[in-house]
Amino acid sequence: MRRLRATFSAYVADIASCACGDWPSHSPHGARRMLTYIHERPDWPQFRWDHAALTVPLAAVRHHQGRLVGRMEGLGFELRGEAVLQSLTEEILKSSDIEGERLDRAQVRSSIARRLGMDIGALAPVDRHVEGVVEMMLDATQNYRAPLTEERLFGWHAALFPTGRSGMAKITVGAWRTGQSGPMQVVSGPIGREHVHFEAPGAERLPAEMQAFLAWFNAPSGIDPVLFAAVAHLWFVTIHPFEDGNGRIARAIADMALARSESSPQRFYSMSAQIRIERTTYYETLERTQKGDLDITAWLSWFLECLDRAFHGAEAVLATVLRKARFWEAHAGSALNPRQRLVVNRLLNGFEGKLTSSKYATLAKCSQDTAARDIESLCGKGILARDPAGGRSTSYSLIASAAGALEAVARWVLAHADKAARDGPGWPSPEEERARMDRIQSISRELQTLAREPDATPSHADFETRLRALQYLGIFPDERLVGAVAQAIQRGI
Repeated sequence: MRRLRATFSAYVADIASCACGDWPSHSPHGARRMLTYIHERPDWPQFRWDHAALTVPLAAVRHHQGRLVGRMEGLGFELRGEAVLQSLTEEILKSSDIEGERLDRAQVRSSIARRLGMDIGALAPVDRHVEGVVEMMLDATQNYRAPLTEERLFGWHAALFPTGRSGMAKITVGAWRTGQSGPMQVVSGPIGREHVHFEAPGAERLPAEMQAFLAWFNAPSGIDPVLFAAVAHLWFVTIHPFEDGNGRIARAIADMALARSESSPQRFYSMSAQIRIERTTYYETLERTQKGDLDITAWLSWFLECLDRAFHGAEAVLATVLRKARFWEAHAGSALNPRQRLVVNRLLNGFEGKLTSSKYATLAKCSQDTAARDIESLCGKGILARDPAGGRSTSYSLIASAAGALEAVARWVLAHADKAARDGPGWPSPEEERARMDRIQSISRELQTLAREPDATPSHADFETRLRALQYLGIFPDERLVGAVAQAIQRGI
């Protein structure tokens, strides 16, 4: 969510007004627009909502929140720290992504780990913009008990824009926006096709508006803390006090309020990641709320539903953390050098794209020859597997579990199915060749089914049965892949 410059916003608003019959306040037609936003109502900001309509969803959210926090607390110190690191990384990445800004995952993760005093191996160099975003989020969540003040918000804003610019445009940083750039219109969409969601209060109102908001935020409240977070998010976004960065700061404020609701600085889920998924609905709900009256039941209902889905999304974080723990426990006896541990951890944390020897060399800061030797060693230990495609595009996949090893075998089988069906035992007729191909593909699907069985580790017998069937058809999977499956099953991962 961002603002339009005055001239361009006037142009877009005039076009929009022609479609709906409302003139913008700065229209050359001179007529005042008919639309009234909630901040223009005489009873602003006296929000109200239907308590009865929210009772059931709020109870469900609080129940799921408590269960999630309880499960994460039971992980133990190291695993809990890893879950927090992953959740905060996702929160920061997605909060920026909502605004169309993509941050480097490795830099964000390194910055968080360093600030939390966590050892994750070699830390990636971090630019000052990423440092600023991380600093803001950690201050909001780690220091959630501290009052939210004007000075603190100015510090967050300055951290988001360390150069004093948003992109190439110079903006007012560390202070409320001024009226020099014209009305603040909140928009989304690509440049040239922006959609105006609402117009924020004029700059002359900001000191009083923010004073009222901060007084409310810091005062004792009888509102449920989760609903409090939803109201805080909406209220701040409505005021839109800064020239840019309001969306990210609003989400940081909501995270701060949610940390208060849990009485814990540890974040185990990402609200921003879920908002990113539901971005269209988020903007639609926000726009309807801004153009309605001060009954914000619909906004609160959406916020609760979105938060509940974020809790369910945290299951993926938990699964990743546990998978990583099981992996290293299973490979406790494997002699890996620091470079290998660094790269394997990067793969376990979620590596974008395919791992090649050149990428390995870049990650480990070593030569291509050293990378090739390290990869060969990891393949021999059943930790990496060569992907079916070869030549200059040779890539490798991490074998983090027996399921992953089975998936790798299934991919290998499919990649070699044509040749095996054609060149297998005997001199097959076209009909026999098609039948053989069908059988090979069927076995590959069976391997994938075995790999995807929830909460089940494949047995040696399950794998051996399919392996013998493939060999009978004249297809012999790569010995290292077969060995990786056997090792993973033996290790119980």
